[in-house]
Amino acid sequence: MTMQDQPLIAIVGPTAVGKSALALQLAAEFRGEIVSADSRQIYRGMDIGTAKPTPAERQRVPHHLIDVVNPNQTFTLADYQQLAYAVIAQIHARGKVPFLVGGTGLYVRAVLEGLTIPRVQPNPELRRELEREDAATLYARLQQLDPNAAAKIDPRNKRRVIRALEVCQATGQPMSTLQKTQPPPYRVLRIGLTLPREELYRRINARVEQMIAAGLVEEVRALLAHGYAPDVPAMSGLGYRHIAAYLNGTLTREEAIRQLKRDTRRLVHHQYTWFRLDDPRIRWYNLAESGEDEIRVLVTEFLANSRVVG
Repeated sequence: MTMQDQPLIAIVGPTAVGKSALALQLAAEFRGEIVSADSRQIYRGMDIGTAKPTPAERQRVPHHLIDVVNPNQTFTLADYQQLAYAVIAQIHARGKVPFLVGGTGLYVRAVLEGLTIPRVQPNPELRRELEREDAATLYARLQQLDPNAAAKIDPRNKRRVIRALEVCQATGQPMSTLQKTQPPPYRVLRIGLTLPREELYRRINARVEQMIAAGLVEEVRALLAHGYAPDVPAMSGLGYRHIAAYLNGTLTREEAIRQLKRDTRRLVHHQYTWFRLDDPRIRWYNLAESGEDEIRVLVTEFLANSRVVG
């Protein structure tokens, strides 16, 4: 028995497309367990704004790499990769099928491509210095130092831009040249989900309204009251920075909601740079045209050619 016989199914695509719902159904049917590939669901206490699975969903199917650290704790890409590989090995040992599910492209790539991650420790002094500059200035600097890395980073994601600059300064080399790949020894099935842009935007707007109704404002207020400042990395995520701006008076409630919808729609563009529709490794399904039955057949055939040992 070799590790190449062990399956790994990845379900990727833009936010609000339906990845979690499909993964839940497939994992329940095919004796699977879900490994989250979401860079925000790792934080405890950030539930509504990250669309974490409900307790009932977690009881139905085991979920992993959710609620890993507190919002003010450092959690690196290397940390995620190490934990993900360990969890996948444990799932295989139980005779189950791991489903890697999420929209954080870098997390997915770290696992599926075996990304070699530069072991550069965070530099708090440099980070404080860079934090004083605006995101556009930092991104322009990164474009000069490491255009390949810049092309993969959302210009508004100040935390990731700073990390790339930090690696450049510490090593004297562009981060992109340090990131080699060594794919893990699994049989990998990549399933991509997509929808017409108008339908995706409609779902995003509805999801934001649902989060507000579910208590997102109260969730952010509780995090701030617990001492998690608006400038900690976890609070820079979609929803949290917008609602924090509303709570400190920078934005009105209506402005915060409108900007959250707008920035989530913008995230879709960035996610499609990670999960490209022309990527031959991904089996894409437009959910407006094809249903779950077609995907279920694909998974059935894939697993028939895999061996899971428990």
